[in-house]
Amino acid sequence: MIYIVDNLSNFFIYLFIIYCGFRISPRRNRFFIGISLLIVLLAGAFNAYYDVNSPIVYIVWSVLSICLFFEERLGRLIVLSAALMYFTGIVDTFSVMLIQVIMIGGGITGTDIAWWMEPAYLLSFAVYLLAYLRILKKHEVYMCHIEFKYKFALLVQGSIFQMFYNFVFVFFNENHAMYGWDAYAVFFISIVGAIYSVFLTLSLAVKNILSNRQNRELQAFMHMQKQQYDYQLQQSAAIRRFKHDLVNHMGALRELMNEKKTEEAKAYIDTIWNIQDEFDLKIHTGDSFLDVIVNYYLYLAEKENIEFAVVGKLTGKMPLEMFDMTTLMGNILENAVEAAAKADVPRIRVELVEHKKEIFIVVSNSVVKRIHTKTNSFTTSKKDKENHGFGLKNMIAAVEKYHGEYDMESIEENGEALFKISIAIPKAGD
Repeated sequence: MIYIVDNLSNFFIYLFIIYCGFRISPRRNRFFIGISLLIVLLAGAFNAYYDVNSPIVYIVWSVLSICLFFEERLGRLIVLSAALMYFTGIVDTFSVMLIQVIMIGGGITGTDIAWWMEPAYLLSFAVYLLAYLRILKKHEVYMCHIEFKYKFALLVQGSIFQMFYNFVFVFFNENHAMYGWDAYAVFFISIVGAIYSVFLTLSLAVKNILSNRQNRELQAFMHMQKQQYDYQLQQSAAIRRFKHDLVNHMGALRELMNEKKTEEAKAYIDTIWNIQDEFDLKIHTGDSFLDVIVNYYLYLAEKENIEFAVVGKLTGKMPLEMFDMTTLMGNILENAVEAAAKADVPRIRVELVEHKKEIFIVVSNSVVKRIHTKTNSFTTSKKDKENHGFGLKNMIAAVEKYHGEYDMESIEENGEALFKISIAIPKAGD
């Protein structure tokens, strides 16, 4: 029975690490999942029948069960399962040593340690859970995001520690009578230190990712600001050209009036008026900086033949700093333009509603097809998911910074698929 429990313990640890750490999803076909679990049980029954824990059997059932349970490239799953077997074996060794040091002050020859394996698995799982909660999930960084050099460093680091402790443990096991509890206490503390050093390496890898992520976010913000600045430069240049030619326009009008060509003069005035109208902001929201952002994306939408409409107007400035305003509205409208451009009937609608204590912004855009999901958590559709999808996260962070609320939904109106995002921002001082 101990072999079956042993296999199941290992199996569930693998599932936890791969699903939560590497973000790989299980197969949708329950038949493969059932076969995966059956292989684990059969391997345990084989070991129990022959009373041997064969490494070959362990490797075979581990690789097969992981490859059948998860939906991912076969080569990656094989490499991942092999690495996990090795790394979890290192942590399990540390756990067994810790338990033996705590229980009896070190290994003793002839002592049956089979019953210690299950507590060791629980201790190992606690280590993985702590790393997941305190390092990975806390920063929304997962093992699939970490560079290969850090993953390899963790394996090498663990190998060095395991070889060292195996040697020291055997030495203690053969000479335990010569040492007091102080030696075992030092051994206990050193194992804890070894696990802590693994945490430090993992933390360093995460900090590197966060730093790169912050740089990419800043570059994206600067790029967004540059685009808006370039748009304003184009408008300014056009205005300067118009002013430069204004004297000539006035001269032409004067000649037309002198010649009493009234109809031609009116047509010329209409032409000049239409040119001047292009320089003005077409959308006025009530917030001058929001006007710049919205009008810039109106300009992009018109280039893509996207219908762009803004409904409502604010009575004053939005309670957001310039950086956060660009992050929030820039990312929302950029995604809206990109998605709407692919739709059969491209359109974007922005609604501004001001209440006594809150400002509501609702942006809806047409999409190619409706996204079926039960939550308001949407991910990027780009292939390079590791380097994309930050816009949505940055938008959420900006809303939460001002204690606001947001809701995202994929809906269908009049047979048209739409993506809709609703945001509520409390007014300043409320």
